[in-house]
Amino acid sequence: MKMSDIPFGTTDWSSVEPTIHKGEVGHAIWRTRHFNDIRLRMVEYSPNYLADHWCGKGHILLVLEGAVVTELDDGRAFTLKAGQSFQVADEAEAHRLRSEMGAKLFIVD
Repeated sequence: MKMSDIPFGTTDWSSVEPTIHKGEVGHAIWRTRHFNDIRLRMVEYSPNYLADHWCGKGHILLVLEGAVVTELDDGRAFTLKAGQSFQVADEAEAHRLRSEMGAKLFIVD
C-alpha cells in the first residue's frame, strides 16, 4: 500500500454516513472514507453476525470493541478481541468474519 497525495486531515466517524450490509446472519454497519486507492472503514457487527461471503481482499483490521472470529477457507479460525488485529494481503487467504456478541472494528484496505 502506497499512501501519497493525502493531505493531513481528521475524521469524526460519527458524522460519516452509515451504510448497512446484511450478512448471512445479522448485519454490519459501515462508515467509509476513501483516500485515493485506500479505503478506511469503521464497522460495527451486530450480535450473531456471519459474513455472507468469503473475502479475498487484503486488509489490516483492528478490533476496537467486542470480539470476532476470522475463519479461513482452509478451516483455520482465529479469535480476536479488543486491541488485537490481523493483516492479510490481496488474494492471500480467503476469509470471513463472525461475531457472537457483536464487535466494532477499524479496517484499512
